[in-house]
Amino acid sequence: MKKVSNILLGIFIGTFLIVNHQVLVIPANSPINIEYNLQFYIDVISKISFWICCVFIMYKTENRKLTKFKTCYIILLDLFLLISNSFIKSGSFSYIYGSMKNLLYTIIFVTINYILLKRILIFIEDFIKNHKFKFNKNKLTNLMEEHPFVLSFVILFMVFTIYMIIYYPIILSPDPSFQIKQFFNVKTKYAEYAILLDNSVFLTNHHPVVHTLLLGGCIKFGRMILNDNFGLFVYTLIQTIFLISTLSYTIKYLKDNNCNTKVLFILLLIYCIVPMYGFYAVSGVKDTIYTCFIIWYVLYIDKMIRTKKLSTKDILIFLLILIGTVLFRNNGIHVIILSFPFVIIYSKELRKKLVLIFLMIISFYGVFDKVVLPYYKITPGSIRETLSIPFQQTARYVKYYDKELSTSEKKIIDKVLKYDTLKERYNPMIADPVKNEYNKYTTNEELKDYFRVWFRCFFKHPVVYLEATINNIYGYFSPQQTNWYIYYKYDSRITEDNLVDYHYNNLNRTREILTSYGHAYPYFPVIGLISNIGINTWLLLALAMYSILKKKKYFLVVLSPLIVSLLICVASPVNTYFRYAMPYIFILPSLTILFIKRLKEQ
Repeated sequence: MKKVSNILLGIFIGTFLIVNHQVLVIPANSPINIEYNLQFYIDVISKISFWICCVFIMYKTENRKLTKFKTCYIILLDLFLLISNSFIKSGSFSYIYGSMKNLLYTIIFVTINYILLKRILIFIEDFIKNHKFKFNKNKLTNLMEEHPFVLSFVILFMVFTIYMIIYYPIILSPDPSFQIKQFFNVKTKYAEYAILLDNSVFLTNHHPVVHTLLLGGCIKFGRMILNDNFGLFVYTLIQTIFLISTLSYTIKYLKDNNCNTKVLFILLLIYCIVPMYGFYAVSGVKDTIYTCFIIWYVLYIDKMIRTKKLSTKDILIFLLILIGTVLFRNNGIHVIILSFPFVIIYSKELRKKLVLIFLMIISFYGVFDKVVLPYYKITPGSIRETLSIPFQQTARYVKYYDKELSTSEKKIIDKVLKYDTLKERYNPMIADPVKNEYNKYTTNEELKDYFRVWFRCFFKHPVVYLEATINNIYGYFSPQQTNWYIYYKYDSRITEDNLVDYHYNNLNRTREILTSYGHAYPYFPVIGLISNIGINTWLLLALAMYSILKKKKYFLVVLSPLIVSLLICVASPVNTYFRYAMPYIFILPSLTILFIKRLKEQ
């Protein structure tokens, strides 16, 4: 009888959530190949699969009491879903309690999601506890056991070569295109955003200078050898090899930790078929190399804590990893400052060495940022990049409560953000239109005046500030969004005025098919969730929760760089921007396997 009631409950839950559009649906303007009606078929398959999964989960599990900590985790996820659902549909909290109808819907929605999330957690716990991966040994498994890095590298290189050929020489999005322009000292918008140290030097540190120099240096090298396209391909090759080496090392690291060989093959398969890895291998954005350094950083923390050893060789390698982290993304220094102290506090045996490493990397960054860059007249990035949250809050306040601001308050805001067009520029999902009119000549006193006004407005309408922030971040905490997922377009910015001879090859049809696969993947049932930002955030929080429950404090230390990376996403200017979440998305499959292995050992 319980089984029948569970099945009926699963049918009701699945039907309710599908009818109320709680399943990922491909946007109408998606670049997925319309000719084959992929959008329609994938949407239908996703909905049917979701419905079947709801029924299956309810059928396979029995309701049981969870610990208070796990219950709080489920309630937190339920809250994420409720808030994101409201903001997707109304851009505010109004869909939750705006009317009696909405309030009734909210009660049903919250109840259904709580039941389903609880059963999913029970199902996953039971699966991990009871399932044992068995495999028959053969030549391939022997190779994986004996040479996990080499085998993984060879297979991944073969797979990623497909991307390198089809998107030869490289996928350039706006950011790397502007970086290349800066390398050749062409004036770009980033030179307009800041007060230049030298009016003849248009290279700024808005994007990491080292990455800009690497991109431009490869083009110059290509010109000497063959042509600009070849130079861009050299960059692609360098980045792809680094990413492949990093991913292969995660497999080797798991093997060194005695993880099941079959699980290693599953992880290798994920790296091969999930298109986010291949696409970002050939995308010229700074985030790919930076993500690799974060992966090495996290694994080295785990290795160091586990072995309680730090040889001279390890110190040198660790320093190189940390240097790469701070040089290839400007907020890399924030990740280290906010996570490394936890490593120092936990590792008593290595504390002196770790303090020395920490002081060395802070000193290195200080010299690089305050001495080297100014010496070459390279202007630092604008302070506006750190003010996305307050600027968005001000813009939303002006949009809805413009009449409540006094003339003097408007003038104070205008000195910072150009008041007249502020409400029109406000985009709830992205802060750039607001930030782009930041007055680069704003003095410290004017900024202080602005924050006084900002503070007064907060106490008048705090909900507006909260709604402005949630509009800018909810996609990082909910699986209902997949915005700005991958790059694939040909960007013509660097071909203007014959600056760089950049062009795709003639494989247009093949490129279209692979692009369609890349964009369709997040909507595939179950497996598509591997690349979903919200699901990965839930997984990160789950690992943190179980680390506390199982008293594995060291794993919280290992997770600390990823938790800081999530906080950086919260402070970022764009909602659900995939490359901002890459540092924790790319490593979580391997880190989850490692954590489960440690739990089973316990």
